[in-house]
Amino acid sequence: MNPDEDTEWNDILRKHGILPQQIKITQNDIYDSAVERAREEESKRLEGLDLDELDELEDEEDDQILEQYRKQRMAEMQAQLDKEKYGELMQISEPDYKREVTEASKDTWIVVHLFRDSIPECKLMNRHLSELARQYRATKFVKIISVECIHNYPDANLPTLLVYGDSDMRSQLVRLDKFGGMRTKKKDIEEYLKGVGAVDPSLKRSLPGEEDAGSESDDNDRNGAMYFDLGKNL
Repeated sequence: MNPDEDTEWNDILRKHGILPQQIKITQNDIYDSAVERAREEESKRLEGLDLDELDELEDEEDDQILEQYRKQRMAEMQAQLDKEKYGELMQISEPDYKREVTEASKDTWIVVHLFRDSIPECKLMNRHLSELARQYRATKFVKIISVECIHNYPDANLPTLLVYGDSDMRSQLVRLDKFGGMRTKKKDIEEYLKGVGAVDPSLKRSLPGEEDAGSESDDNDRNGAMYFDLGKNL
């Protein structure tokens, strides 16, 4: 009879104290044993090395750490570059809308400006969006003539912003009344897009010559924005 075997008879003998209780090996025991083995192997590897050899080994391990860190940073930078692939306000036409907006918004945030060149507020919005597109290159900014996007769309509702994400419209902004019309600042549009989630502040780039804006002001008390149900028309 083998007292170490896990049999029903041995269990009965252990229960009555005839055989000692079987020691259960846990995952922690296995892990601790592996760590101890690794330490012993490392100790053996270092035995007999002189100071110069130890210094050389330390330099090699430092180089390995630096190389690992360098590869990690390069991977992070490449991942960021893969996200930041836009950088300009692009004009599209009606046939492009489904591909450039609805379908493309599955993978990224898209800001659409419905505009007319003859409307001063639209020109102002285009100027602000052009700069924001350069600063937030992970977000796609496009513009389209209003009546190409929605036939007979009233000029009185311009400029209009449509914000898409996950293949659906997430927000809309009609007119600039909320921000004071022609007094609207780029910061106003930026804060609106931040609130929607369409731009990521951690990926913001500075424009040449642009000073730090400092503390952000909260203009939530300003009212007057007009909203128009566009979902059925797109």
